[in-house]
Amino acid sequence: MFAASGDGALGVVLRAGGMATAAVVVSALHRVHDPGTLCPLRALTGVPCPLCGGTTVFIELGAAHPVKALLASPVVLLGAIGLATAPLGSGRRWWALDPRMRAWIIGVTLGLSWVWQLARFGFLPL
Repeated sequence: MFAASGDGALGVVLRAGGMATAAVVVSALHRVHDPGTLCPLRALTGVPCPLCGGTTVFIELGAAHPVKALLASPVVLLGAIGLATAPLGSGRRWWALDPRMRAWIIGVTLGLSWVWQLARFGFLPL
């Protein structure tokens, strides 16, 4: 059943539904127990990594705070949206790109994300 439902709108509904369920559960658990900093780089050095805020995105979305989720990590939020909507064709377009182009896009995106996180945590002035 699930193998046949991976494409099209049903695939998007299944992916988005699973992500939404996970976000609500994580948000509820976070209200009961906050584990603190999960990023190993930030925990050891105090410096955020390019993907810092990823857990916060899902906690904030699960708590119905989309703006806070966007501010925590735009890259993670947009990546989650891209993953959820991949069955509509964006996934095929991504894999159709030249591998060097995909690597370049990932590198630039991670670089911009790191600048965002460094500014968010006060390491860079805005």
